[in-house]
Amino acid sequence: MKTFFYTSLIFLFFYGCQKEDKLSFEIQIIENENCEDCPKVFIEMPKALEQNQLSTAINTALKEEVISLLSFDSDEDINSVQKAIKSFNQEYTELQKLYTDETADWEADIKGVISFEDEQYITIVINSHLFTGGAHGYTSTRFLNFDKLGGTEMDNNELFESPSAFSKYAENLFRKAEKIPEDKPINHTGFMFERDSFHLPENIGFTEKGLKLLYNPYEVASFSDGIIEIDIPHSEIKKYLVQKP
Repeated sequence: MKTFFYTSLIFLFFYGCQKEDKLSFEIQIIENENCEDCPKVFIEMPKALEQNQLSTAINTALKEEVISLLSFDSDEDINSVQKAIKSFNQEYTELQKLYTDETADWEADIKGVISFEDEQYITIVINSHLFTGGAHGYTSTRFLNFDKLGGTEMDNNELFESPSAFSKYAENLFRKAEKIPEDKPINHTGFMFERDSFHLPENIGFTEKGLKLLYNPYEVASFSDGIIEIDIPHSEIKKYLVQKP
């Protein structure tokens, strides 16, 4: 199976003497071979262009996310997007051999965009839709946050001065948004938090509106409930964030 790789639009950001220096990116697109027996694969990702630690951290994290979405063979050392697409193709081909008349066409659509950047943080959101059979495909959103000053990817807890204090604040917001009484368990209205105890979502990231808390389908509710999200304005979230000089 062949894959096609090319670079499309180039976005360059120049800020001269301004305080906020933004990174330079180009958009790279990878597609699977257009053939009757191939799954449809379309990947569109930003690539950081600077030769520094931050760009390396961003590009490595994006590559690893794409690989994790497409890889099926856990025993194989898959260290590139092309190998991940090959794994996706091979799994589809093997399934076709076993169930010739029952295997629906597979597809993977993965797109990454820069959702926020300032002098301290840069956030990239990956939206993906995979269909590998069954009643419906699976759509998910993944936020990746990076510390521009340290040149590293950040875990969610590293965003906050006190993760526990922020979690309490977020629970209050969640209860208000979902109309869950304060004196009732968090699962009172049908949610599925483990041990009936609120926890922050796996995906937390910055947008132009503020900080987004996003629960993907099945994370704390059924598939039919879709994505559950809360947006916190920058002005309200600032006091909870780690403040760096």
